[in-house]
Amino acid sequence: MTLKEALAQAAARDVARIDAQVLLLHVLGREGAGRGWLLAHDDEALAGGDGARFEALCARRLAGEPVAYLTGEKEFFGLPLQVDARVLVPRPDTETIVEWSLQVLQDRKAPRLIDLGTGSGAIALAIQHARPDAVVEAVDRSADALAVASANAQRLGLPVRFRQASWLDGAGRYDLVVSNPPYIRADDEHLPDLAHEPLGALISGPDGLADLRAIVAGARDHLLPGGWLLLEHGWDQAEAVRGLLQAAGFVDVASRRDLAGIERCSGGRRLELG
Repeated sequence: MTLKEALAQAAARDVARIDAQVLLLHVLGREGAGRGWLLAHDDEALAGGDGARFEALCARRLAGEPVAYLTGEKEFFGLPLQVDARVLVPRPDTETIVEWSLQVLQDRKAPRLIDLGTGSGAIALAIQHARPDAVVEAVDRSADALAVASANAQRLGLPVRFRQASWLDGAGRYDLVVSNPPYIRADDEHLPDLAHEPLGALISGPDGLADLRAIVAGARDHLLPGGWLLLEHGWDQAEAVRGLLQAAGFVDVASRRDLAGIERCSGGRRLELG
């Protein structure tokens, strides 16, 4: 069976073309070659063992398992992160909050920041990579998630400090508190599509705002004067999160849109005084 035939069989089973291509490159050990390589070599024969591996991965993909879990890697903000079922798959939309974080930190020398609910370490590692002078701390309640994040930091040579904690427990004071916490309602109709990912990192009470409320309520006391709190949230939660920030005394409250034009992140600044 040629590579072209293998992809055709995957398409006939309703595996998305891009997913099939990524999985086939993974099986062939050609992840860095790009999908163009498959087009240039589509008449090459697929070894029997590789064919069986490819079919097995396609079956798992059809069962809903994320491609990143099948390949063990997901790129985020230019960094290759290793991921598995212990952590959420980093989404491109989350790069929005990294970009905003770097903007609010750009005039601060050696800034201190903490990433709450770090998961794979995506946000903390991306900021640390872009700002080598920053002192970056990252926490998560899950020991499994911290194991994944710590391994990513070690492999990438980034000195993020990881600690097991619930949100701001045991935290100091920072120029930036940033978080992509759980924000999905417990009865959300899309949860079955996320069954392969850790539900504890997804669900946050009846309205999806429980963890966001907790972070906003405690963040002011952990921010240096003029420090920022930036939060990722659901597609329909921007107004509610802005309201939480304003009620907690934050100023310059605003939201940022993701690549699809959705208000994906909201944040505010602590007053300079106090």
